[in-house]
Amino acid sequence: MDGLIDLRDGVRQLCRRFPPPYWRSLDRGRGYPEEFVQEMTQAGYLAALIPEEYGGAGLGVTEAAVILEEINRSGGNAAQCHAQMYTMGTLLRHGSDEQKARWLPGIADGSIRLQAFGVTEPVAGSDTTQISTTAEWDGHIYRIRGQKIFISRVQHSDYLLLLARTTPSGETAKRSYGLSVFMVDLHQALDQGLTVQPVETMMNHETNALFFDNVPVSAENLIGEEGHGFSYILDGMNAERILIASECIGDGYFFIERSSDYARERVVFGRPIGQNQGIQFPLARAFVQIKAAELMRDRACELFDAGHKAGAEANMAKLLASEASWEAGNAAIQTLGGYGFAVDYDIERKFRETRLFQVAPISTNLILSYVGEHILGLPRSY
Repeated sequence: MDGLIDLRDGVRQLCRRFPPPYWRSLDRGRGYPEEFVQEMTQAGYLAALIPEEYGGAGLGVTEAAVILEEINRSGGNAAQCHAQMYTMGTLLRHGSDEQKARWLPGIADGSIRLQAFGVTEPVAGSDTTQISTTAEWDGHIYRIRGQKIFISRVQHSDYLLLLARTTPSGETAKRSYGLSVFMVDLHQALDQGLTVQPVETMMNHETNALFFDNVPVSAENLIGEEGHGFSYILDGMNAERILIASECIGDGYFFIERSSDYARERVVFGRPIGQNQGIQFPLARAFVQIKAAELMRDRACELFDAGHKAGAEANMAKLLASEASWEAGNAAIQTLGGYGFAVDYDIERKFRETRLFQVAPISTNLILSYVGEHILGLPRSY
């Protein structure tokens, strides 16, 4: 417990050097937080999940969750950090010893950036087993053809972790077979058939559409066994959902703390508006919901780090936290009134950022379908 307290304090101290005006400026200019990412890297926080033998901290998801929560609680945006933290998980769990030795130390010290994850496609959407991007072996090398959408931070990554089809879907025993994972060198790919087209969105998330036109990828960059990539990707999804839940919890605390401070100080009709139950109750309810989400997140971390199945808890934590942060944002805007929409108060920026998490990296509806089928034992709905 003392270790987590010290970890929180350390992240908070670093984040104080990057106050909300820093993030406000980046949001306005659609910029990348280069200085922040560098300092987080140098402090070792982004290598939390990488084993010590590869230059990482060798910590668990519990510690990684605390790091991301504190970034968002400070008014920052942890998207770039969580990507560098967990995207390497597929390599760590399923890569060869040579691949891990080649890439993990650089990811740990920041000399290699792996912040881009290529799965989603325009047609397949959430039905990952139906992706159509192909990796065809020509006897010497794989050739990648197809399209990906909503792929973030490509411009600031050295590698892309890519899921592509190596066997046509009609030729596999199960629809989840025939997909493979590759580490794609983006610097080479951009010179050999990869086109990147930015997609502007309501938040500063630097997302893109990717077009692969016969892009060559060496067999040395295939992670694990050909055709088993879907199961490799699934392995990392529970960790990702726990980490995203943590960012939502951080957002929720940001909203509640900011709006509570405002409600104590803002005087209307001769009394602080926080004295009114119409202000108190939404903030109190939002706080309770964040606390409940935090408990589920902590339980998911405990199970995951102990090596137990954590799918149910990870999914429920992500659902609870994403909805709680959104409701906390609603309460904050209502409390601040017009100032809630003012850029200089940071609420509207965080409000836009936290809304994403009910859609990505997995939608609320898919989580409910998971709970219905795998926990309640109801017939599969999709």
